[in-house]
Amino acid sequence: MTIKTPTNSNSFSFPLRVYYEDTDAGGVVYHSNYLNFFERARTEWLRDLGYEQSDLRLKEKIIFVVRNIEIAYLKPALFNDQLIATVKIIKIGRSSIEVEQQILRQTADHEVLSTGKVIVVCVDADTFRPKKIPDNIRSVILIK
Repeated sequence: MTIKTPTNSNSFSFPLRVYYEDTDAGGVVYHSNYLNFFERARTEWLRDLGYEQSDLRLKEKIIFVVRNIEIAYLKPALFNDQLIATVKIIKIGRSSIEVEQQILRQTADHEVLSTGKVIVVCVDADTFRPKKIPDNIRSVILIK
């Protein structure tokens, strides 16, 4: 399910709910779980483009791996909050994709809880060496 957000109308959005397992002893989302939320959104973004990661590995012989992540925690997400994880493409290189991501509270004002910048690299599924992003995938990313 994709929903529009007022912050980035051209970004992909994926709804999430905070489960008890996502929280720490203080009742807030444990910091590393924001990375899981980012990952889920990127996976669903690829799926929305028509690409399953398992198919990319088997058919295209590629996988996307995280090279770098920068994250800022602005406000806590709490148990049972409904969230929105966004993905917005910033730059596409020969073998890398730089994305901006946000975690928003699903409220009228879409309160920003966390922001991040993630660089993923396309690598050969067997050797893990950088590989050019296939033209068919690149063109779909650029169109959307």
